[in-house]
Amino acid sequence: MSRPRIGGPSTLRRNTLQIIQDAVPFGVLHPDKPRHFREMMKVAVKNRGKWKYAWDILNHGVCDGCSLGPYGLKDNVIPGTHLCLTRLGLLRLNTMDGFTEDTVSDVEKLRQLTNEQLQDLGRIPFPLVRRRGDEGFRRISWDEALDLAGGTLRNTDPERVAWFITSRGITNETYYAFQKAARLYGSRHVDICARLCHAASVYGLSDTLGVGAPNCSLKDLIGSELIVLWGTNLANNQPVSTKYLMYAKEAGSRVVVVNPAVEAGLLRYWVPSAPKSAVFGSQLADDHFSVGIGGDIAFMNGVMKVLVERGEVHREFIGKHTTGFVEAKATLEAMSWEDIEREAGLPRAEMERFALLYAQAKTAVFIYSMGLTQHRFGVENVRSIATLALMRAMVGKPRTGIMPIRGHSGVQGGAECGVDPAKFPGGEKVTEETARKWGEAWGKTVPSRPGMTTPEQLEAMHRGEFDVLYAVGGNLLETMPDKPFAREAMTRVKLRIHQDIVLNTNTLLDADTVLVLPGMTRYEQPGGGTSTSTERRIRFSPEIPGPRIAEARPEWLIPVQIVQRAIPDGEKLLAWQGPQDIRDEIERLVPLYKGIGSLKKEGDWVQWGGERLFEDWNFAKMPGGRARLWVQPLHDVRIPEGSFRLTTRRGKQFNSMLSGTRDPLVGGADRLSVLISEEDARALGVDNGVAIRLKSPNGEMEARARISRVKPGTLQMYWPEANPLLPRVYDPISGEPDYNTHVTIQRV
Repeated sequence: MSRPRIGGPSTLRRNTLQIIQDAVPFGVLHPDKPRHFREMMKVAVKNRGKWKYAWDILNHGVCDGCSLGPYGLKDNVIPGTHLCLTRLGLLRLNTMDGFTEDTVSDVEKLRQLTNEQLQDLGRIPFPLVRRRGDEGFRRISWDEALDLAGGTLRNTDPERVAWFITSRGITNETYYAFQKAARLYGSRHVDICARLCHAASVYGLSDTLGVGAPNCSLKDLIGSELIVLWGTNLANNQPVSTKYLMYAKEAGSRVVVVNPAVEAGLLRYWVPSAPKSAVFGSQLADDHFSVGIGGDIAFMNGVMKVLVERGEVHREFIGKHTTGFVEAKATLEAMSWEDIEREAGLPRAEMERFALLYAQAKTAVFIYSMGLTQHRFGVENVRSIATLALMRAMVGKPRTGIMPIRGHSGVQGGAECGVDPAKFPGGEKVTEETARKWGEAWGKTVPSRPGMTTPEQLEAMHRGEFDVLYAVGGNLLETMPDKPFAREAMTRVKLRIHQDIVLNTNTLLDADTVLVLPGMTRYEQPGGGTSTSTERRIRFSPEIPGPRIAEARPEWLIPVQIVQRAIPDGEKLLAWQGPQDIRDEIERLVPLYKGIGSLKKEGDWVQWGGERLFEDWNFAKMPGGRARLWVQPLHDVRIPEGSFRLTTRRGKQFNSMLSGTRDPLVGGADRLSVLISEEDARALGVDNGVAIRLKSPNGEMEARARISRVKPGTLQMYWPEANPLLPRVYDPISGEPDYNTHVTIQRV
């Protein structure tokens, strides 16, 4: 059939001032622009005296920033230098010296410091302990530390021990060793920080396609006719990705953004490693659809309804390679446009406009992030975006696919290496049969029932059901919703073990005993290590010669040494001599990671699953080899009259680690800014900087109004600052927290 012409006004038209700002070289007049070269100079000053080591890390190590994971300054897809401010901002963590024992002798003084100030104290130089009532931390030897941790575990029911690991800078070897040690000890409660960001992706994509991972490569962006950025702000969270978008635009791609806010960094971005872009900037987004917070399912249902009604679905593909179309079609037909429009927060015409853009594209890539996953119906959101792709066969062929873009370096490998309370390495579900298989492989019986997720662990701690929390990195105090609840929960355990490279606010909470253990960075690890990027590339990162924290130990080794002291035959069961032994074991036992054992030197990599999954539309892990179409029910996202929908955003940060107090991509907004539309600000009689009080069903706090391009009726606040407002609501399937709520506003 003939293609209708796409009409409708552009949502991204620029006014005269914006045109002038964009025309001035280097964006010097632009209010929403990172000052890349100024920031680079600050990084150089911070790392003075360690410049050679810093350069070697940048030039030879696999990036420990976002999960795009360049190796050195190179990439497998596009030429040139690959470097961003996120990676540069994290560089100091790798080069700074350790603090002295006097620095941590008064915990009350430490509690007056922010996370950033604690980080700036320096690296954790040696094991530390603090018992309830002690004034501060006390230095102890490694033998004392291991005896304390191992002895406590030996005398504790494994059911009363929680294990949590973060992903910044963590290697696959550490993930595998951590979960194996936990399971050999007898605990099933082992989880990773991905529970808070992309757990919904794993479940939603598995339910639809059979594999809970990104199914295309970054190269598929270049030349794809349509790139859809859904609930994500790449410029702020994965800055290197803007270079891919720049090349995609040059190859003719159309970039569409579906998000409640118009993000300045997605309109125009100055890519510092591309000379032309560094001077004049690159326009990225072509269209914007201002979906309501929580309205994504309704919006996608509206789009699919149009596609079905107008015959714009790929019928041959659907008939041969999917199930559920008849039911999906009937469900869509039964939905009224009135209900869809109300829940999507957009008129029917906008959904028709998106559907026509999509129908005209021969290839499309969908990129999404926590704007989709961090909802009480996050899995349903992911099922919906996968179904939208399947409706037009946009998987399994070049320049198509679905990419849940990850935030952390190596986080993709965490669950794949077994850090999941419901799965063994390779994604095998925990059952009696699989537990028997892994127990035989490891030489000891392991738990055969799924364990608790991180939110469930925290709830159990609050009830007094856990005696020990072993946390490798992370900061659950700052990252979990309902901060007062998280604080109280973690003070109720008898022993908290914090394995980390720096202190944070979580480390300072009371417990009967707090044990702090210094880990090495990935660049210090003897024998090197591997990490898995967003596009499933397992890359080898070599040990980088340079200064060392004398008593820091490899991250993979510490849980091994603790469990060796906690269980009979521990040294025999966990007898690795180095990370190569771990890689060899993964190679032998995890078919998904075939090839990891051969990664031995800088530049080595293997991509599990190949360039893209589901080549030839083979959905082998699904029943009958067919993908499943899901049309999810609409969710009533209405809120009390006079309230605003509030969602959280990121800026100038890496997880809970901040690299600045102001967000350059929102005109220098500070961390306690509340982004509000001009229309709502006018109605409330507030101007920029006016103090306001926000009250949610869970709490209240003061902040400052910041007029921005957000959807009227909605607000955005920075995370984790907004967490005290957030209730403890979780997706019932994935256990992922819902980082959204509704609030009322009063002027202070």
